[in-house]
Amino acid sequence: MIRLRLAALILLVASSVGAIEEPAGYRDGEYRSEVPATLKGATVVSTETAYALWKTGQVAFIDVLPRPPKPDNLPAGTVWNEKPRISVPGALWLPNVGYGKLADVMAGYFRAGLEKASRGDKDRPVLFFCLDGCWMSWNAAKRAVEYGYTHVFWYPEGTDGWTAAGYSTERLYPEPGGQ
Repeated sequence: MIRLRLAALILLVASSVGAIEEPAGYRDGEYRSEVPATLKGATVVSTETAYALWKTGQVAFIDVLPRPPKPDNLPAGTVWNEKPRISVPGALWLPNVGYGKLADVMAGYFRAGLEKASRGDKDRPVLFFCLDGCWMSWNAAKRAVEYGYTHVFWYPEGTDGWTAAGYSTERLYPEPGGQ
């Protein structure tokens, strides 16, 4: 029953994403630029479809926006308050897992986060997002496909599209263990 609902929602997929060709490998640089309209092995979804999937409560939403780096030139003893991440309610924030190359520790963190989000079920639907036109979510979704996840969604409009549509948001905190 759930799979039938998800299949019906997939039909709402928008094709308004970028017109550039999908690369064979990961994007490794210039992460905020035009993205392709496709991701082999995954389903690309519009804001409306992402919202419909979110409302089912059956899809794990995974935010991969990187954490802002602490400035190197802060004087000793300065308190660093990073900008809060306002995102899709209930999403799991796995920062820094969308880079083109991941250190072993980050790859392990990503795998552990996927395990948590999917409840150990690689057939459970997972949806990746970041900001509009951000390759981080494309890379993360591609990795999930390569890790054997079978129902991967990629939402290229990310929180920019979500908030522009007026959908509710909440502050997220990074999943422990992230850089």
